[in-house]
Amino acid sequence: MASIPQVAKALRTVLTTTANRAARVTRFVQRRSKLSGAKFVQTLVFGWLANPQATYEELAQTAATLGVPISPQGLAERFSERAAQCVERVLHAAVQQVIAAAPVALPLLQRFTALYLDDSTQVALPAALAPVWRGSGGGATAAGQSAALKLQVRLDWKSGQLSGPFLQAGRASDRTSPTQHAPLPAGSLRLADLGYFALDVLQPIAAQRTYWLTRLMVGTQVCDAQGHPLDMARRLAAAGPAVLDLPVALGVQQRLPCRLIAVRVPHEVANQRRCRLHADARRRGQAVSAERLRLADWTLFCTNVPATLLSGPEVLVVARVRWQIALLFKLWKRDGHLAHSRSAQPWRVLCEVYAKLVALIVQHWLMVTSLWTCPERSWTKAAQTVRKQALLLASAFVASLRALGDALRVVQRAMAAGCRLNKRKKVPSTFQLLLALTEEF
Repeated sequence: MASIPQVAKALRTVLTTTANRAARVTRFVQRRSKLSGAKFVQTLVFGWLANPQATYEELAQTAATLGVPISPQGLAERFSERAAQCVERVLHAAVQQVIAAAPVALPLLQRFTALYLDDSTQVALPAALAPVWRGSGGGATAAGQSAALKLQVRLDWKSGQLSGPFLQAGRASDRTSPTQHAPLPAGSLRLADLGYFALDVLQPIAAQRTYWLTRLMVGTQVCDAQGHPLDMARRLAAAGPAVLDLPVALGVQQRLPCRLIAVRVPHEVANQRRCRLHADARRRGQAVSAERLRLADWTLFCTNVPATLLSGPEVLVVARVRWQIALLFKLWKRDGHLAHSRSAQPWRVLCEVYAKLVALIVQHWLMVTSLWTCPERSWTKAAQTVRKQALLLASAFVASLRALGDALRVVQRAMAAGCRLNKRKKVPSTFQLLLALTEEF
């Protein structure tokens, strides 16, 4: 379990030692300067941690808090390609830190050694940055090419440990994610969306005595227990309203053994899915197959978790946990303003994205050490608490390691006091559904 001293040490290492080394390697700092690599990175990280929409004036005030008097104009002039390279190196170092909490206290999840959520999100960039991070699609821009950064993330929802964000060009497929073939500990469970669906990835996961749970990719060959191709639409139509749980094998060649869990969705949801299928087909200039339209009535999951470990209804609830990483991305973009900048200057924008990512990683470390063991934690309230205390952390950062530890404990106490979700009656949250299953079990 991560401790306050461990987080304090990680902060000092990444934002001081690593930042100064990165400034020298990238030649962002070539001579003695009041704004060293460490002070520059600290200014950006703590400044945007306190206010994700901070102006140059506010950033200059953060620099003053860190003991560096610099004008807003002087700070603005420091944003360059070398500055972006410097902050990127610091981001890579932050990603390497391992900060995890004791597993969340939910007996249902204790059946697995870890619960990994894999997903990605994109950040659009100025077109001038296309040579650095090329975007997806062929849309024309002023520079003739779109630019975007894809962030690949793996989150262990039990311990809070964050792997990533790993940086890729926006045009990169999720199947090329660094997490896609990363080994997993035995007894863990991996949840990922259809962008990561690949039988040649799922097969070795099962061989590692590890579990996976995923939506079924339409078009995948599904065979019954005897190895005969399964007429999915007909079999599902005969199932009625109950949750269907069948032993199947996936793939023409792989014949990957697993369970198919299917649940019928309301008519309005099925109709919305068909409308999206038709709209997507028109955009691509293609026709929608009759099978896809029929299967829109169902939500289909496949897993190699045995029924003795997770029943069909439990699979449906655990599958909802995957949306927690989407909530993390929403927190980063909506509250952290990761995809928004006050500037249009390309290198300033790239510096800002990198620095905000470092700030969001620091924010996540504070959440992990303060409230991760509480399943009803509120990420939004926790982020608000961090913003209120960010300049306290900055002032303690320049004092001493002990002062930084004391400031981190203040943040920890503040989070523990009030960063909780309220229970909902009409639409229960994921943690409520998991607790309900636990109580039933």
